[in-house]
Amino acid sequence: MSHTAVTGQSDAAPRPSFPVDRLVLAPADLDLARSPMAGHFDAETYVLGAFNPGLTRLPNGNLLMMVRIAEALREPIRNGHIHAIRWEAGRYILDAWPLDMVDTADPRKFAILGGGWRVVALTSLSWLLPVEFDPDGLRVEAIHYDRAVAPQYPFQCYGVEDARISHVEGRWLMTSCSVSPERHSTTLYSSTNGLDWTFEDIVLDHQNKDMLIFEGRIDGRYWAQTRPLGSLYFAYPPGSEWKAGPSINLATSPDLLHWKPCREPGIRPHSGTVATARMGGGAPPILTDEGWLSLWHGVEPREIVGVYRTYWSLLDRDDPSRILHTGNVSLLDPAPDLTAPINDQMYVHDVVFTTGVVDAGDHYIVASGEADLACRITHIPKELFRLPR
Repeated sequence: MSHTAVTGQSDAAPRPSFPVDRLVLAPADLDLARSPMAGHFDAETYVLGAFNPGLTRLPNGNLLMMVRIAEALREPIRNGHIHAIRWEAGRYILDAWPLDMVDTADPRKFAILGGGWRVVALTSLSWLLPVEFDPDGLRVEAIHYDRAVAPQYPFQCYGVEDARISHVEGRWLMTSCSVSPERHSTTLYSSTNGLDWTFEDIVLDHQNKDMLIFEGRIDGRYWAQTRPLGSLYFAYPPGSEWKAGPSINLATSPDLLHWKPCREPGIRPHSGTVATARMGGGAPPILTDEGWLSLWHGVEPREIVGVYRTYWSLLDRDDPSRILHTGNVSLLDPAPDLTAPINDQMYVHDVVFTTGVVDAGDHYIVASGEADLACRITHIPKELFRLPR
């Protein structure tokens, strides 16, 4: 099995620039009067972030972004407590935690102090909003509030997050993360038109995140990238080119519901770079002339959140565990120039999180979440993703 590994972020290597690279949706574009939570409790909410959009092309040629809406309390702390939103039996309610029981250092969540392991609660509850764009992904055509995907089961009581959409043989498939005290699971939805979504089932259990279904079957089987998380990893031997930690794994399924892990490793963090100190899948792999194109994120440790960048790999079309090439320079970097007009709304920095890609002829349209705040569209020429000759 051949691998061309990530060799790190090179300061000497120029990062590519693209003809189209802009924010296309931000919190101010949304109307929370049409939120699934509207009218459920007596407290003001706001859009903490509209980001990490799943991306696909609809039958009419327009693009659909399934946008994660993180809806947060305007004043979460009052009367000596911090409050969290929770879904319960068809209603949204507020839970109050005494301030002396929590750590609020991370603006996205708060940690519950005490106990033998890490327990957190969220400062927002996420739901998924279908936003229809023109064929280039640059102009909003419609916001489909009536087709929002929101919690409907106890294992989703803290929200539904981070949609990834694949179009396989005429059917749209969407994975998402469902969050609850029971489990942090991967859930599958399907659609016959890309707009109306039907819940299928839990398909991966606790903290197996970033599940990306390949846009096409291989030898009759569905393939997916996954990313199981844990607090313990076993070391590679001294001098190994690999570094222990979260990696992008592979799994196959005959029916999309029952998944078997692949024996061979997928995309692993390389020992020569800190930019993949944490890594995970980005956009669902799509088939190109060179192989399966996989866009994924690598994280460089810095402060609380770290620096998220997008990288790319090409995988063998018949055996995706064979990595043909991985770019050693980031494809997309956080773009403070794009977020400058909404800088007053930012609560994290240095994050670009790619979540979708579609074919647009001579280029790809890539959708990303920028700074956990807004949706970013980038047009990337196909010629960039060529195997070295």
